[in-house]
Amino acid sequence: MTQPHHGHSHGGGPPDANQAAQARARIEAMKRQFEQKKAIADSLSEIKHKIGVYSGKGGVGKTTVAVNLAVTLAQQGAKVGILDVDIDCPNVLRAMRVAEPPTVGETNRMIPPEQFGVSVMSMGFFQQNENEATIWRGPMIHNAINQILQTTIWGTLDYLIMDLPPGTSDAPLTIMQALTIDGFVVVTTPQELAKIDATRSINMIKTMRVDVLGVVENFSGDIFGAGAGEELASELDLSFLGRTEMRADYRDVSRPTVLTSKAVRDEYRQIAQSMEEALSSIAA
Repeated sequence: MTQPHHGHSHGGGPPDANQAAQARARIEAMKRQFEQKKAIADSLSEIKHKIGVYSGKGGVGKTTVAVNLAVTLAQQGAKVGILDVDIDCPNVLRAMRVAEPPTVGETNRMIPPEQFGVSVMSMGFFQQNENEATIWRGPMIHNAINQILQTTIWGTLDYLIMDLPPGTSDAPLTIMQALTIDGFVVVTTPQELAKIDATRSINMIKTMRVDVLGVVENFSGDIFGAGAGEELASELDLSFLGRTEMRADYRDVSRPTVLTSKAVRDEYRQIAQSMEEALSSIAA
């Protein structure tokens, strides 16, 4: 009489062999992730402040704020880089009027071109055609962002301004996980719906345990009204960094508007100053 057979075989091998293989794969993945993080940290090691410019939804003027803020800081004598990691609509190249691609330095790493005193790196350099939609899935986004973060040579910077993708999807999460950001500038418009979206994204940033430096209200004025930015800041106990009015000055797209309009330049100087104050109070 045969003995009853005990134990269950899991997919061919004995259970412990399978578990060991899974554990090894997990450890390998963790090692890879750790190495990636280390490579990114090395490539960003000479950057004093990494600032994410972020919004709950598209169309609130995030790129405009990022570009004008970067150029304002550079005009004030800071060493500044701007990194455009908006996957779907990388618009920084156009806003900064950058034509030439990065140069490739030793060890195949990229040196960003400079424009208006700002070093510029963008996902847009890797698009074949500006008018084509970039259709990326999660893992591809993750790899592309990691690639850019690891292979760009920024050198010494006071500020790296990052134009992030809007919303609470894969791409902003990848960035928040891949590198240490010193703080976020959240851009909203005066309408109530924009405020709700901004609240959602601020809560995500807080979940990721990153500091929010404050809120900028864009498109203020007669048309959309004003005040949602301040309400949002006071409800969530954040700094209100300042507002930028809707002006015809922005129609001149030959260069960032802080270089062509005194009114806009004054607004951005105020925002830059408030942001620097928020950074030093966080450091303290």
